[in-house]
Amino acid sequence: MDRRAFITMVGGIIVATPLTAQAQQAPKVPRIGVLRPGNPPPHDFRQREAFESGLRDLGWTPGTSILIEYRYGEGKEERLPELAGELVRLPVDVIVASAPNGVRAAQQATRTIPIVMSTLPDPVKSGIVMSLARPGANTTGITLDAEELAGKQLELLKEALPKLSRVAVLRHRSEPFDVARTQIETAARTLKLEVKEFLVSDAKDLAPTFATMSQARMGAVLVRRDPLVVERRQAEVVALAAQQRMPAMYSFREFPDSGGLMSYGANVYEIHRRSATFVDKILQGAKPGDLPIEQPTKFELVVNLKTAKALGITIPQSLLLRADQVIQ
Repeated sequence: MDRRAFITMVGGIIVATPLTAQAQQAPKVPRIGVLRPGNPPPHDFRQREAFESGLRDLGWTPGTSILIEYRYGEGKEERLPELAGELVRLPVDVIVASAPNGVRAAQQATRTIPIVMSTLPDPVKSGIVMSLARPGANTTGITLDAEELAGKQLELLKEALPKLSRVAVLRHRSEPFDVARTQIETAARTLKLEVKEFLVSDAKDLAPTFATMSQARMGAVLVRRDPLVVERRQAEVVALAAQQRMPAMYSFREFPDSGGLMSYGANVYEIHRRSATFVDKILQGAKPGDLPIEQPTKFELVVNLKTAKALGITIPQSLLLRADQVIQ
């Protein structure tokens, strides 16, 4: 080997060695996939901010030390499997999925990538996990709330409207409802209320269903937490209740924030923030199947007094004093 070739070879080794070492030392930036059945910001802005705030509290910086890929079904359930597949193919290190159909789509797309569920009712009864204490497989997370809250919502509605005698329950035809129905029926007997279910299958059913409720002289409506209503048609449901002059109880504070009468349920933003804790534990090496599923501990009552006045309702002071927020 001549002198020039030897120098060239040694120089290449000297240059290449630190570059290789640097590449080996560069930490991997985790990538998180977020699968939501609803619409992107501005609709999802507060939920997204709550989740990213939870990550920041744990030392992660979205966009720098952790990357987040958002996918939205925009109310079209049939799109969720395709979107879940996109996240798997990227690939992502963890999938955070909302609503039963979102979690099922993620589970069908992967049996190895950890899945963190958020805002999901009764995952054991729906077959999504084996148990709350040891969910098993690749899924863990936070439940939306306990179905017993349906009975409590009915109690609060009766307290707000002492003369109430007939209540409509608006829900999606495919919603798992056995536990909630039992709770509602038990509360209705105690409160001496007549309760009737009104089922919807699609957004086009909402307006005629509200008209039917009014014709049936239902005194109020308990709106279930169906993604059709929550993710896509929140403003429409609030407007229809106002149009039919029908007091309504909801599960989420976004409804009274936008003009609904009242809500009682878990703080959804806190659930999204807490889901970041599961992501952090998994990225630190925890197995999702070994992480117990959490249930929310904070439930809030929100009352919109402006809407009450528009409906000619006087909310008892005893109820207002217990409210977490009263919207004037």
